[in-house]
Amino acid sequence: MARVAKKSTKSRRWRWILVLLAMGPVLVLGLWVAIHRIPWLGPLFADTARSVVGPGPIADLEDAAYGMEDRWNRFWRKDQMPEAYWDVPATKSSAPSASAGNHLPKLPPFHVEDVPPVHKSWSAPGDGTWVPVEDPQHPGDSPRMFKTLLHPDRNRSWSAVTVVAADLRQVRLNLVAGRWEPKATEKEGLSYKRTGLVPESAHDGLLAAFNGGFKLEHGHYGMRIDGVTLVKPRSKVCTIAMHADDRLEIGSWERFEEQDRELRWWRQTPFCMWERGKLHVGLKFGENTHWGATVDGDTVIRRSAIGVSEDGNVVFVGIGDSTTARAIAVAMEHAGAHEVAQLDVNWSFPKFVTFARRDGAGELVASPICKGFEFEEGDFVRIPYARDFFYLSRKSSEEIARAKGESP
Repeated sequence: MARVAKKSTKSRRWRWILVLLAMGPVLVLGLWVAIHRIPWLGPLFADTARSVVGPGPIADLEDAAYGMEDRWNRFWRKDQMPEAYWDVPATKSSAPSASAGNHLPKLPPFHVEDVPPVHKSWSAPGDGTWVPVEDPQHPGDSPRMFKTLLHPDRNRSWSAVTVVAADLRQVRLNLVAGRWEPKATEKEGLSYKRTGLVPESAHDGLLAAFNGGFKLEHGHYGMRIDGVTLVKPRSKVCTIAMHADDRLEIGSWERFEEQDRELRWWRQTPFCMWERGKLHVGLKFGENTHWGATVDGDTVIRRSAIGVSEDGNVVFVGIGDSTTARAIAVAMEHAGAHEVAQLDVNWSFPKFVTFARRDGAGELVASPICKGFEFEEGDFVRIPYARDFFYLSRKSSEEIARAKGESP
């Protein structure tokens, strides 16, 4: 009897092992889907795992997962054509005719020239056409932001980059330290008060918000804000800098190190993708690791980037789905950016949201600029954001007049 019982126990044990082995792929697939549907789950899972095994193995695991996803997409979706994310008007508005009266809206003072698709034969309807982004808090005003969609990767129709252009003559770019990231390394930064929120004083003029850079452990990129250095700067890496005269500049740290205390704020990222109109040499070749850990040369993931026009009047923000570093760099330059820095990457972090009052008068509610990425209605305004971020706010008519040297 004992022998029969022992065999029965052993048999049950093997059945459970077989069940677990069979369920393994299902559990992994379920976790992958959940991470792509629940905004907080991916970061929680990754941070918990890093605390146990360290950042290296998790980076390798993430790379392997994204690599498998890309290979599957390239097999399953190889014949799929690029798709539009929103409707684009078939024709541009023309100037009012003499018989139309004087009640037609004036042409917007801010205008971005349309660009052709990156690949003419591999594009969606409306690629490169700039569409106004209305401000629900100021209906009827001329748009201060426009958006367009580009498909920069000839090998991946699903690789799309949404680019937003904002007029820096009428819009201010602001930086906010995250509630927890980047973790301060400097003594003065340890006592810096961090809310992870857009200040309430900026809510009435708030246009949009978007993610910032990497966590401290992913590169130790520097940051200074409100006269306080949170993380000391690294040499040679890309720096997004706001001058005291409200002028945005993007370039290698050496361009700013002698005046860093005079800057309103600065934030560092990996090497500049574009600087002074030139593509980084690392993006001209397939093998690089500067803009995110890689397995086979260039991880295909969600990425974000910020750029500025050559005249400094326009800031460009790009959110790319399933993009390589080179692809998002190409899209940003194609849209009009002269200098470009990559921001955060991976599924959960890159996002661009605009804001409107609930029911026209209530609390601010965030809305995504396009489909497909994770966000919460209270992001940046009620839910403290863990990582640093940027927000765009309207300049008052008095500020605009002073900048132009005119009397308000």
